[in-house]
Amino acid sequence: MTEEQALQVQDTEKRELDLAGAERTRDRLAFVPRADIYETNEGITVLADMPGVDESTVDITLESNVLTIRGYVDPVEPEGRSLAFSEYRVGDYERAFSLSDQIDQDAIDALVKDGVLRLHLPKITEARKRTIAIRAG
Repeated sequence: MTEEQALQVQDTEKRELDLAGAERTRDRLAFVPRADIYETNEGITVLADMPGVDESTVDITLESNVLTIRGYVDPVEPEGRSLAFSEYRVGDYERAFSLSDQIDQDAIDALVKDGVLRLHLPKITEARKRTIAIRAG
């Protein structure tokens, strides 16, 4: 990767974080983790790719209907070796999601396994979709 390409990638990442409204408190590179979002009648599931994190390095906060996830990754340097070439960069993760009033904020559940964060956002009972029976008149 040329220096110009690296600057373009870094600029894109910075713009993504700026658009998300994230404010950095650590002087480290930060990525916006890619996420898949699935909705069912019972709730919403978010799968966020955050390689290198585990349950002790993920921070999830909920304030004013904004769910913020942060993952902290420290680079690992092999002992007695120096890096000659790298195809990827290591950094932290940050992303925020705005939640609707249909989410039961007290019942949100999180699980991290193999670098994937799984959030389950259950819907409140009144917001769940149901079928209405029709009677013949």
